[in-house]
Amino acid sequence: MNAWTAPNYFHESQDSMLPMSSQEQRRLGPVQLSPNILPRHGLTFLFSAFFSIGLVTFVSIGQAYILNENLKIPVSEQGTISGNLVFWTEIVTLLFFVPAGVLMDRIGRKQVFSAGFLLLALAYALYPTASSIGELTLFRIIYALGIVAVTGALSTIMVDYPAERSRGKLIAITGFLNGLGIVVLNQFFGALPQRLTAGGMSGTDAGLYTHFGIAGIALISAVVVSVGLKSGTPVKKEERPPLKKLLTSGISYMKNPRILLSYGAAFVARGDQSIIGTFLPLWGTTAGIAMGMDPAEAVKKGTLIFIISQAAALLWAPVIGPVIDRMNRVSALVLCMFLASAGYLSLGFVGNPHEPFSLFFFMLLGIGQISSFLGAQSLIGQEAPKAERGSVIGMFNISGAIGILIITSTGGRLFDGMSPKAPFLVVGAINLLVMLAGILVRIHAPGKAAGGEE
Repeated sequence: MNAWTAPNYFHESQDSMLPMSSQEQRRLGPVQLSPNILPRHGLTFLFSAFFSIGLVTFVSIGQAYILNENLKIPVSEQGTISGNLVFWTEIVTLLFFVPAGVLMDRIGRKQVFSAGFLLLALAYALYPTASSIGELTLFRIIYALGIVAVTGALSTIMVDYPAERSRGKLIAITGFLNGLGIVVLNQFFGALPQRLTAGGMSGTDAGLYTHFGIAGIALISAVVVSVGLKSGTPVKKEERPPLKKLLTSGISYMKNPRILLSYGAAFVARGDQSIIGTFLPLWGTTAGIAMGMDPAEAVKKGTLIFIISQAAALLWAPVIGPVIDRMNRVSALVLCMFLASAGYLSLGFVGNPHEPFSLFFFMLLGIGQISSFLGAQSLIGQEAPKAERGSVIGMFNISGAIGILIITSTGGRLFDGMSPKAPFLVVGAINLLVMLAGILVRIHAPGKAAGGEE
């Protein structure tokens, strides 16, 4: 009996009383589900996958608007300020990812997930009321706590719900819905201030109501996940590891070279997402303002560049997911990191981001970004032990937070002092290094073959 058919999943629920044979046959479309996971749990997870990352990434678009419209920050200072805000965000995530993972292993996933959406709702409701960078930083910290809970729970449930043979498919579907949510939410709300101001509303009020709309969606999401996700944890109460072990398991499992590699992949994959979310809209916005656009139009144009990259990621996820399922997970990660490095380094050919010629490279960027995310998640999903999954994935997320912390704080200074594309080129080089590390692990500690056999 393997880890996916071992004793009844999420034992606190009455669903665990169903016969194991029926549990094993449950599917959600092409995805084979783990024992005791019902299709309605899977559908609720897919709902959360659509809204969660879209809600998380909107902060960069809304922030660009607030820096220009509300706080009147000079364009020359916005890269450093944005990098600093991300820096303080990641300090919070570093402190709380492991405690959040421990909570998920002790009390369950959905309570933490729901709390995360509530924190995002509060942060977005407060964000447009900031009258200084200090207040903006405080509200960003509340947002950071929401990120910890939402992304930590999303990553853990994404590993919990599929059977091993379908892991790549669910991760790809999740990536597709993440990208779709990013495109839909950011396109609609990114363009909303301009629509409102065109209708006669002041720029400040337009930003306020836009953020209130985002906060409302986060509130609804909190209710949906609290009702629809599976209760409990993957193991019986008596099988749960002691609290001390949970707090240290993320570090102790680093002796597994594939888990260590996945931490390295998380470092750059999360940095990938943050660089795109933070600096791509900002690049488009500042370039637009330099061309003479007003702030609302420039934000809309900057958002469009971001949306194009995410649309490419959206279309690529269903292609790369089944490929990952057919490959050794380490080999798949090497392929994904190659695609990521190619996407980021290709931005060296971009001059003006608003030129039609540049769109092709932003598409490559999106393909690379989603590939690194899916490759890293697939590897940690295979290797993280069931009883300590939340804690190990918490350390995986901490590695990602460190990546965001270093890459974005450095990236902000490179953005202002060297070139808007400099942060992307640095990330491309880091992806190459992780790819080389993956080749070494593949040679010396390849792990399971495609399909899950050693």
